[in-house]
Formats: sequence, C-alpha cells, structure tokens
Amino acid sequence: MTLTKDANRQGKVAIQPKRIVSPGTSRDIHTLFAQGGSQALLCSSMKSFPLVLVLIAGCVAVGAQTPGEKPTPAPTPTPSLERRFLKNVLDDQAHIWTLPVHLKGNDAAWIAPLGLFTGVFIATDKETAGALGDNSTRIRISRRISTFGSLYTTSGIAAAFYITGRQISDPRVRETGLLAFEATLDGVIVSEVLKAVTQRPRPQEKNGSGRFFQGGRSFPSGHAINSWALASILAHEYGDSRTMQILSYGVASAVSISRFTAREHFLSDILVGSAIGYGIGTYVYHKRHDARNPPGTRSDSQTGWTIVPHYNREAKFIGARVIWRF
Repeated sequence: MTLTKDANRQGKVAIQPKRIVSPGTSRDIHTLFAQGGSQALLCSSMKSFPLVLVLIAGCVAVGAQTPGEKPTPAPTPTPSLERRFLKNVLDDQAHIWTLPVHLKGNDAAWIAPLGLFTGVFIATDKETAGALGDNSTRIRISRRISTFGSLYTTSGIAAAFYITGRQISDPRVRETGLLAFEATLDGVIVSEVLKAVTQRPRPQEKNGSGRFFQGGRSFPSGHAINSWALASILAHEYGDSRTMQILSYGVASAVSISRFTAREHFLSDILVGSAIGYGIGTYVYHKRHDARNPPGTRSDSQTGWTIVPHYNREAKFIGARVIWRF
C-alpha cells in the first residue's frame, strides 16, 4: 500500500490499490482499500491490519503446498488382528450362541434341508452305522485320513500360514493363518459344549444305539468341524484359485467321510459337524477379512505348477525346484 499526495486534488490523500501476491503461488488478494479514502478510512484500515496478516499467512500456506496436494487427516490407528484376537473370539461366540435371534426369513432355504436330513440321519443312524461292520483295514485307513481334521493338524496349518505370511510380508497369507486359527478355536469351543450337553455314545459304544444323554462324545464330529472351518477360510481367502477350493473342500469331505467309515461317528454327527464348521469359517471370514486384500490382487496370483532347473557346478549338483502357486 502506498500513499501519494496530488496537488491537483487539493492535498487529499489518495490510496492506490496494491495487489498482494503470496510467494510461490498464482493466487492474489485483490484491492484491499478503495480509492478516495480519508484519514478516517486509513485509521479503520489499520485496525483491520491483523486480519490482513491472517489472510496473507493463509495464502503463503496454500502456496507452500505442491499443486494438487490435499491435506490428509492423521490416520486413526486400528488394532491389529493379533491384538483383537481374544476379543474377536468372544464376539464370535456371542453371535454363534445367539444365532436364532439373528435368523431371517430367507435363512429357511438352508435351515429346512439341514433339519430334515439331520432328522432322517438320526432316525437311521443305528442301521447305517451297523451295516459297515468291523473291517480292520478300512478302519485303519480311515483313521489315518481323519488325522487331517485333528486339532493338531488344523492348528498347525493355521500356524504355518501365519508364520509364513509374517516372514514374507504377505498380508493375505498372514490373515489366512489368523482367521483359520480363530475359526478353529471357535469350532473347538462349540464342539466341546455340544458334546457335553448331548452326551451321545459313539457307534462302537453302548451297542451302537446312538441315543442321546447316555454318556458319550459323539455328537457332533469335532474333526468335521475343524476340517470344514479351515477349508472355508482357505477357499474364501483364495477365491481366485480353483485349485485351493477343490483341495480344501475335498480334504474336508474326505475327513468327514473317514470318521463314518472308521466307525467313530454317526452320519448325523458328521452332517451337523460339517455344517457348523463351514458356517463358522464363512462367518469369521466375512467378519474379519480385510477388504484391502481381495482375492486375485497379487501379481503372482496365477495358479499352477512351475519346474525350474537348478545347477550348481561347484557343488556338482543337478536338480530342479518345483514351485506351486495357489
């Protein structure tokens, strides 16, 4: 702002407009004072000087930003799945045991068939289990297959995924391990409670009557729950891999059938256990899955086998590496 004295205007003070441009930007503040002001106007403008300083400071701040840069708010820290693990399990249990309250009309599409087949199987369990007979070879092979659904195996697979994911910094592999372990723990809790309540003897106990509340641990099948909970997590996490889906559900089906052929469970035990395991795994995935890592976003998400020749002249070694992307 400059003050000039014009003799032709009888000594009146004229305030010439001044364009103020903040450094580093094309933005400007247009005329701050109008022409032809008086001494009173000058005093008034001096009173507003702090406001002018604020405006100038704002322009400088804007000019200091890179063109196109937008201020980003400070991110709110989100607790990791590890820190929320126990709380998530408790939340899962609350939802599982209050499931009847959350049911809707369209849930009848799966509740009705499940209830119907469960009732039919319970009514015929004694006959179907007795028709197998005691074939030692079949029982031995079936028990070996069923080990893939044991708590040790499913927990070990979950731990392997989690540790591998941490080592290679792959969020999807890490999440798979955590969710698989969460679903497995949920399944164990549900299985133990139902076994303690129903007290159904196994097919080779109490003459294979299959009656409830007779002191037993047959209903439902814990192996079926474990294997289907794990399979559901793997199939959902790797929904872009048909190989993983077939392998996961195939192993879970084999484990479930082997519990029947090993005469460890009735058909109704296996049906209910499989449904519970699949439901728990599906619920845990949809509830905890991080949408920032959808299936198929990895650059190496293509599935299949790759054989890479390997030769070390110094060690006199010739071989090959087999890589399986799933």
